[in-house]
Amino acid sequence: MNPILEQIYSTVIPSAPYIIAAYALIWVALLVYLLFIMRGTKKAQAQMALLEEELAAQEAKLQSAAADETSATPRQDGV
Repeated sequence: MNPILEQIYSTVIPSAPYIIAAYALIWVALLVYLLFIMRGTKKAQAQMALLEEELAAQEAKLQSAAADETSATPRQDGV
């Protein structure tokens, strides 16, 4: 084997487990971070859906109250 390559491999190989562990740790941390982000996004979407339903119910209530109010008031044009 080439003596230069032998010297390079002798310095790299002993530190290989630490490099592999560092990369694995980074990937695990990234995966955990993404899972937290996804969980928060799902919570936010659920809250938005609840708010949209509540808003639609309030709008329907206001529209029915406005329709009742217009039908209950006498017409001003004399008919």
